Amino acid sequence: MAQDLRELFKKEEGKKLVQMSEGHEARFLNLLDKELPNKKKSSHFGFLNMAASVIILLGLSYGAFQFMKSTSTDNSVEETVVDNIKSLGDVSPDLKKVEDYYLASINLELSKVKLTSENKDLVDGYIERLKELNEEYNLLTKELNDNGPNEETLDALISNLKFRLNLVMRLKDKLSEYNKDVFIQESI
Repeated sequence: MAQDLRELFKKEEGKKLVQMSEGHEARFLNLLDKELPNKKKSSHFGFLNMAASVIILLGLSYGAFQFMKSTSTDNSVEETVVDNIKSLGDVSPDLKKVEDYYLASINLELSKVKLTSENKDLVDGYIERLKELNEEYNLLTKELNDNGPNEETLDALISNLKFRLNLVMRLKDKLSEYNKDVFIQESI
């Protein structure tokens, strides 16, 4: 079955090749144009596409510039943090959890305190001390804003929160002792 291709081509040379009829190609192209008309692109969409590309490129460049600017130096990051600190929770997410825990516990325990005319003086004394601690906390927060986060200020803020919670717990203990004494005196 193997045949030499050269010999096959030599044999075919003498035969007449099939010719297309006259105008066949023109008729084919007309039919093709009817079925698939050429769509011309309008020039104003090309301009809009270029304008959109330029706007996207500028937006991405600006975003990259802002990202690089914010991460370029540690000093600029520290200055940004110092300018934006409003409380202990703004320094880090972990400190926010600590601050939220203590403030929620203080408020919860204070909400459980029952104020009566008999224990009003005792409660007022503790509330006055809590106000002083709250003012001190605000001063420490201002110091944190002015000087930036440092270990001493952060420790002082956390200690203030702990002390306020302990003070509220002592108030509850004193009130329960006071209520026991009142109950014992009434039963006698």
